[in-house]
Amino acid sequence: MSFPRVFALGVLICAGLAHAETPGNTLLGDAEAGQSKSAACGACHGMDGNSVDPTYPKLAGQNEAYIVRQLKHFKDGERVNPIMAPFAMTLSEQDMHDLGAFFAGKQATPGQTDEIFVKRAEVLYRAGDAKLGVPACMACHGPAGRGMAGAAYPQLSGQWTDYVVAKFGEWRGGTVWGSDENALIMPDIAKRLSEEDIAALASYAQGLHEVAAPAKK
Repeated sequence: MSFPRVFALGVLICAGLAHAETPGNTLLGDAEAGQSKSAACGACHGMDGNSVDPTYPKLAGQNEAYIVRQLKHFKDGERVNPIMAPFAMTLSEQDMHDLGAFFAGKQATPGQTDEIFVKRAEVLYRAGDAKLGVPACMACHGPAGRGMAGAAYPQLSGQWTDYVVAKFGEWRGGTVWGSDENALIMPDIAKRLSEEDIAALASYAQGLHEVAAPAKK
């Protein structure tokens, strides 16, 4: 996928014109029901979605649409993972939405960014790199890394550095999570980034968080 194509898609998403859910899909998640279904998730991801082991992603605060999309990919084999596939196979679409709603209502534990990476990562995240053909990360993931639920783009805020680096490695190796345009963006971007850039962005993602507005006097 070319840089103009990736950038154009990002613009559409920011304008609210891209939608991950198929037309007519009115399923809504029930967070309370999701909590009762989440026991098996807790072993790897933590009972509140904050995993302790950095090889497993934090799900706390992740948007429902993204969680549902990935669970569907695990179930249909478009995203291959020997741990997730058997679990996803047992889930109905309503189960997926309920789990997504439960974890979306939690808050990711804050992380830190290594200061040596801040300067380069901030440029990539907020402005991109035209010479590399890499758009700004925040075009899809938002200024504070909260993602875009309407387009099923994931939250990055607070995510483990180790996990993000590992995913970039998979994308650089040719792994694709699905067959739609959403799935094709990151493998293309990952191949344009150096290992140093990936390390910087992964560390930056772990330290991303929303800054509270100053209290009014």
